[in-house]
Amino acid sequence: MARKKIIEIVLDTETTGLDFTRERLVEFAAVRLENGKIKDEFQTLINPEQHIRKSSIAIHGITQEMVEDAPTEAEAMPKIMEFIGDYPIVAHNAIFDYSFLNEASKRVFGKELENPRIDSQQMFRECFPDLESHGLDALSKKFSVELINHHRAMADTMALALSYPKLKKLFNQKYDWEMKQLENVEYLFERYLRIQNTVTTLQSELQDLKSVFKIYFEEGGTPIVSQTGETLIYSSKQSFGYDFDKVKDVLIEVGALSKAIKLNNGFLDRLAHGHGLTDEQKDILCSARLEVSENRNVQVIKANNYGK
Repeated sequence: MARKKIIEIVLDTETTGLDFTRERLVEFAAVRLENGKIKDEFQTLINPEQHIRKSSIAIHGITQEMVEDAPTEAEAMPKIMEFIGDYPIVAHNAIFDYSFLNEASKRVFGKELENPRIDSQQMFRECFPDLESHGLDALSKKFSVELINHHRAMADTMALALSYPKLKKLFNQKYDWEMKQLENVEYLFERYLRIQNTVTTLQSELQDLKSVFKIYFEEGGTPIVSQTGETLIYSSKQSFGYDFDKVKDVLIEVGALSKAIKLNNGFLDRLAHGHGLTDEQKDILCSARLEVSENRNVQVIKANNYGK
């Protein structure tokens, strides 16, 4: 029996900025996978007909001069959509690339994309939740794929196209195992709670041990080296709270404001979509967005909070 042909389009985009509602594509690259094998590729620079932000040039290196004679969005999109077809789109943090392509499709064709979207970053995160990073460079290293000229569209696309089939195999195996567990989900939830309680208990036990170590050092103890080479030491560091209104001018003067503060992104999102700001203020907030990402999480609500 002939094997069913599975076609997927692995792609990457580079843009003038990071707000898909305002910025434009400057580069597009894609490869056609057939049953995990690269069969065709397509790439193009795109003249965005608007300014490319310096912060974006610093990442991908694409300047105004490089796209001056490139196809415009209206000229490039028909070829892009011809290559993509109606096949599933695979991208790392897919919502970013998909959002830019979707906006371009609406401007050029007057309609939204209907392609299924596959986020390899989410797949990577689910398969390897213990890793510190789930970016494309981390994915490439995990599957021993060389990533050269990172942040140019075709280089990133090729790295993902070579890594994705290996990731997909693991993800599908994980998904098959998960599907087989659905009939046991009530038991597994009880098991999850037991593990959660055990982790909480172990964290408390670790804290108790640290308290003993602290007393040991405060009583004059010296560093301890384990049989496997780890060293237990003690340090003390003071920290202070500051009145932001009093230090703000100094931070601005020395150019350290952005390093000194951490934005509350969730609060800013609520402001941008709320009713307390003018349209102009909302536009300023939206234009300052640096990235778009998507997280899907399961949450456990404590029994006494359920329904509140």
